[in-house]
Amino acid sequence: MTYETTIKRSVATKGVGLHTAVKSHLRLVPAPANTGIVFRRVDLDNFEIEAHVRNVARVSYATSLMKKGVLLSTTEHVLAALYSCGVDNVYIELDALELPILDGSSQPFIAMLEQAGIRRLRKRRRYLKVVKPLEFSEGSRRIGIYPADDFQVRCFVDYAHPAVGSQEVKISVGRESFSRMLAPARTFGFVQDFDGMRRMGLIRGGSLDNAIVLNESGVMNGPLRFPDEFGRHKALDLIGDLALVGRPLLARVEAHKAGHALHTQLVTRLLADSSLWTETFEEAPSERRQLRAEAVVSA
Repeated sequence: MTYETTIKRSVATKGVGLHTAVKSHLRLVPAPANTGIVFRRVDLDNFEIEAHVRNVARVSYATSLMKKGVLLSTTEHVLAALYSCGVDNVYIELDALELPILDGSSQPFIAMLEQAGIRRLRKRRRYLKVVKPLEFSEGSRRIGIYPADDFQVRCFVDYAHPAVGSQEVKISVGRESFSRMLAPARTFGFVQDFDGMRRMGLIRGGSLDNAIVLNESGVMNGPLRFPDEFGRHKALDLIGDLALVGRPLLARVEAHKAGHALHTQLVTRLLADSSLWTETFEEAPSERRQLRAEAVVSA
């Protein structure tokens, strides 16, 4: 039997937004059961935006949320960390419209969660368990979600670049596996795309310190943290977008050359058809093993 969680204490960080270059302060704050993951714009009288697909505003090079005209951008890295670590309830306080990019990965947020600690609440955790498959495609891009006893992700990317090429990442998602295998993987971009992106008002805060940058021949700011860091980061982004389900998933998700748009479409289509899923209190086998391990350690 598992229970909802929050963090034990507040933790904070600061940085610049990848696309806006606006400096911001971010703080994770404990929240009671049944709250979910909720963003608070502290610069706008603590206006709250729930981390749910109903609040998705736009998805291109990042996932942005909006509620009643209040915008919040580049949410996926912190959501991936919280979702993978099983944090059900937390306030994410922010004083600007874009979250800080930090080093371009989820690793700083994992460090924050380690500092904050995880606290178990008295409310039993409800899971969204997929019981029928859902899949669709757009050209060569496709995505699907299938029944499974735990939360699994399979992500395939293919870029015509000598440093990337085809990469496939498979992971059974949990606190330990995500922290070790995906969290350090950084966002990336191609030099030839930068002028066009800047004309669109994007990557104003991008630098060699917060993204992998590729020119025509290779990586400008190596070494890579993993040989397949690009595929791993895309899997990280996928998990961050799946957090917008609003409940921990028991399902296998497969994404083939997909991006934020297909990720969030999947969540929207899934929640719109209640015949595809059921709610259950039964935790994943991997979580049962984790609970036994924690019990042995605490004993």
